[in-house]
Amino acid sequence: MKATCLIADDEPFAVQLLQKHITDSGLLVLSGTCSTALEVSAFLNEKRVDLLFLDIEMPKISGIELLKILKDPPAVIITTAYREYAIQGYEFEIIDYLLKPITFERFLAAIEKFNRRRRNQIQSPTQAEEKAEKYIKVKSGVKIYQLNQDDILYLESSKDFVQINLTNGKKLLIKYKLGQLENELATNFLRIHKSFIVNKNRVTVFYSTHLELDKIILPIGSSYRPKVERIFEN
Repeated sequence: MKATCLIADDEPFAVQLLQKHITDSGLLVLSGTCSTALEVSAFLNEKRVDLLFLDIEMPKISGIELLKILKDPPAVIITTAYREYAIQGYEFEIIDYLLKPITFERFLAAIEKFNRRRRNQIQSPTQAEEKAEKYIKVKSGVKIYQLNQDDILYLESSKDFVQINLTNGKKLLIKYKLGQLENELATNFLRIHKSFIVNKNRVTVFYSTHLELDKIILPIGSSYRPKVERIFEN
């Protein structure tokens, strides 16, 4: 069954482009469009959708402010012309962050992420546990590496590259975005900074500003701190 979606954007051209992408892809069913955050809230009170395409700059209430007040939001893909909201967006565990004008190729990549997360959520607990134990495949040049996720200590981004630090001391540098890997890793991995993802099972000491993986000290970004504190304090 195709997933249902809602477009929230006050720019007619942006709405038309998303509508075209949705139609051309054949992967989603469009349930409606809204031009303000208040319309979105009212719509979702009446009808449930699987995915929300959410603009940030909207009249009166921004997309980010809307995410703060929605009690049970659907999966969210942010669509915006502004890069600076990316970190805020990922605090709400969004699927993806698309910069306008959105190309069809980039749109399809975001829908693939959404479908992958959706498949994972409907797995049985046993299947989810088995998935967490399995390997992750990453490509570097012509090579494809298959890594046991338990062997990953932490990941560090640097521009267009990610360094994967393994528990045996080895390091693997690959051309990836950290956000790409974040969506593919098991639930025992946690984003603590715009540049770092850690294996929660390997954390030995936690402070409000940083944490330790044995002798390795990594900073906790201020925008990530509330979620990190909530996880480790509980």
